[in-house]
Amino acid sequence: MAWTMDSTNLEIRRLAEAGAGHGTVAITEEQTMGKGRRGRSWLAEAGAGIAMSFLLKPQIEAQNSSMLTLVTALAVNEAICETTGIRAKIKWPNDIIVNGKKICGILTEMSLQMDEINYIVVGLGINVNIDHFPEDLIDKATSLQVEGGRKIKRAPLVAKVLECFEKYYELFLKTEDLSLLQDEYNKLLVHTDQKIKVVRGSKEETFLSRGINHRGELLVEDEDGKVSEVSSGEVSVRGILGYV
Repeated sequence: MAWTMDSTNLEIRRLAEAGAGHGTVAITEEQTMGKGRRGRSWLAEAGAGIAMSFLLKPQIEAQNSSMLTLVTALAVNEAICETTGIRAKIKWPNDIIVNGKKICGILTEMSLQMDEINYIVVGLGINVNIDHFPEDLIDKATSLQVEGGRKIKRAPLVAKVLECFEKYYELFLKTEDLSLLQDEYNKLLVHTDQKIKVVRGSKEETFLSRGINHRGELLVEDEDGKVSEVSSGEVSVRGILGYV
């Protein structure tokens, strides 16, 4: 583990290009160039969170790789519950939520050659022992310490995340989709059967969220009762009254 690095995702990319094997993990106390989905910056307080990434080299179709974000969300959710007792939810596709606030984000990146996967990098940042947030994040972010009322040991949580991921990853590989995980994911989805805003560029529409399908796409129902699918790479999802 390095005390400081630019980004654990970038570090895993460097290691992968140098020949590192499947399952290689990078973890740091401080990131200087961490980022989240859609390139948003992600800067964690040094020594207070978990910033980690790991390397995958699966023999799967490239079009199926985005589902690994949802697989990781299930693993992180279970790991948090088992190590802290805190009950979390998932905001599709890549955020872990406690009491309506974000506690973890997940970013999956892929290297392709032609149409074949060279490797996949799964990165995540968990707010663990952060006791305060900037004014603009107070209503959107929280930490395990804030929610649990005590400091949390990070090493057991890291180990449990990797253990849970291995379990769900093996189930995913059996079908190369979420057929075996769909029901569990939908039980944890924070906005199931609630009104949500789906944002495509400058266009914003309101739907009812109806859970995910076996491809990890979000099913949404319009006011006429028509159900359609949206993909995580195309849209952002927000609650009607705020983040969730």
